[in-house]
Amino acid sequence: MQETIKSIDPVAKRVTTDRGTHEADFLVVALGADYDFDATPGLADTTEFYTVAGAARLGKILPTFTKGRVLIGVCGAPFKCPPAPSEAALMMHDYLTTRGIRSACDITLILPLETPVPPSPETSRALIAAFAERNITFVADREVKSIDVKRRVAIIDDGREFPYDLFLGVPVNRAPKILEDSGMTEDGYVPVKPKTLETRFPDVYAVGDCARQGTPKAGVFAEGAARAVATTLIARLRNNEAPLTHAGTGSCYIEFGAGRIGRVDVDFFSNPDHPTGTYHEPSVALRADKEHFGASRRARWFNR
Repeated sequence: MQETIKSIDPVAKRVTTDRGTHEADFLVVALGADYDFDATPGLADTTEFYTVAGAARLGKILPTFTKGRVLIGVCGAPFKCPPAPSEAALMMHDYLTTRGIRSACDITLILPLETPVPPSPETSRALIAAFAERNITFVADREVKSIDVKRRVAIIDDGREFPYDLFLGVPVNRAPKILEDSGMTEDGYVPVKPKTLETRFPDVYAVGDCARQGTPKAGVFAEGAARAVATTLIARLRNNEAPLTHAGTGSCYIEFGAGRIGRVDVDFFSNPDHPTGTYHEPSVALRADKEHFGASRRARWFNR
């Protein structure tokens, strides 16, 4: 069924859509995260690259950009695909270098994390070294709070101002308003038990970016959570004991530029106080792994 959800009643396990009402014995909510442009004054009037429309608009702007300050700014955490802003900075360096205008441009990355990939110090060190090699300024543990479009400056949470000629924003993320209206959210997301994905409502689960499930907001972790809930529901329907199958593990591929891909395998649940990550150095060979990963998901999820 392809229907537009209008409301959710987690107590009755009832979903109302544009075509009718559906009642369930078990309800799994997987509505992803929306972008809250209003949370960052001025962002809606500048450029971001996390929506399809924003990326398309940026694609038209980039060929006309010839010199000046490129500012990549994240407006809040958590946000989808934590390595993406770092990748954007490195890929921007490659793009400007290929066009022969890198020396006429500055690149700055503002990230609301202490390091680019907190669970993996080795991956973070590699990214920070890559920034230094490419003369990319990295501003850690800060977020963009507002943008003055007329003055072309971004103001971060400590009051500093960063002028820009081209701004690439990452909007604040939050669960869809439908979930907020349903009473399922707290502080912008649906809280769940990380190992089981259960919400505070009996027989109601939440997975993926709409949930605060103890892992980053990335497709590989949504996939793992969905698989865990599916395994649990199958066991319950067979009157078997439901296993704790949400491992909180996943792999993220990272674009380092120059055609090279790195990878970090992260584990958030083995030691929740100190998540870990295993770093695989960037190489051209890992690009084939990334392409296979993407192709396998397109085939599995969309039959393409």
